[in-house]
Amino acid sequence: MYTVIFVTASSKEEAKKIAESLLADKLIACANIIEKVTSIYLWEGKIENSEEVLMVIKTKEELFDKVAAKVKSLHSYSVPEIISLPIEKGNKDYLSWIEECVKQ
Repeated sequence: MYTVIFVTASSKEEAKKIAESLLADKLIACANIIEKVTSIYLWEGKIENSEEVLMVIKTKEELFDKVAAKVKSLHSYSVPEIISLPIEKGNKDYLSWIEECVKQ
């Protein structure tokens, strides 16, 4: 029913722009931005090492496709990380707050 979505971004400014747009469209309840994440990954056959920021986004599972489309439209990467993990349990008051925030 609820989900956490991870998105990496190139900068805090890019992450804030994405988060604010998602909030304005009532697609998410919250986005935490964690700075200075070191990402080591394989890209086009080479090992890359980058400093990024990580967004931890809370929303409803049914909004994932809309969130992903909006992130892709605003993101600087050609293949942005947008992955979702279900929230199996949580503070009922917090989950109710998510529900209220994303009412369409």
